[in-house]
Amino acid sequence: MDVLFQEFSFRTTLPWQVISVRLVAAVILGGILGFERELTDRPAGLRTHMLVCLASATFAIISIEIVSMHVFGQDQVRADPIRLVEAITSGVAFLAAGFIIFKRGQVHGLTTGAGMWLAAATGLSAGLGLWTIALLSCVLGTVVLAVLRQLEVRLALKQRPAKADQAD
Repeated sequence: MDVLFQEFSFRTTLPWQVISVRLVAAVILGGILGFERELTDRPAGLRTHMLVCLASATFAIISIEIVSMHVFGQDQVRADPIRLVEAITSGVAFLAAGFIIFKRGQVHGLTTGAGMWLAAATGLSAGLGLWTIALLSCVLGTVVLAVLRQLEVRLALKQRPAKADQAD
């Protein structure tokens, strides 16, 4: 019975409060990035960006916890944090590629795919507790998505997309 109690004791290396703040922050930051996509009625909007950011933060926290588990404390087990970044990058790139299409001689969905990639990086930063990187990437991403779109429209570099036929 003690073994079962230990299995479900909810013990973690990071305090649950830290884990909670990191995950909630990832959801908020992902929401900020996804909000502009939602306003412009893109296929990957608010919820998608929030989930990508949350998933990346969760993977980051899991990696921190795995390194501290006594099961993996042996000499032959080595931690390589770059593998985490590579795994999240390739996973989200695969997901984002599904939004990129070639239609009528034009490529659509690149900005949506790039936004999802940024949400993953922001979530990874939040999950690892790299707050400066998480906040700056979110702010700069929001500037690129929202403010620069307005500048493009004002300078007539791009037309405001209609709801039925939107271009990235």
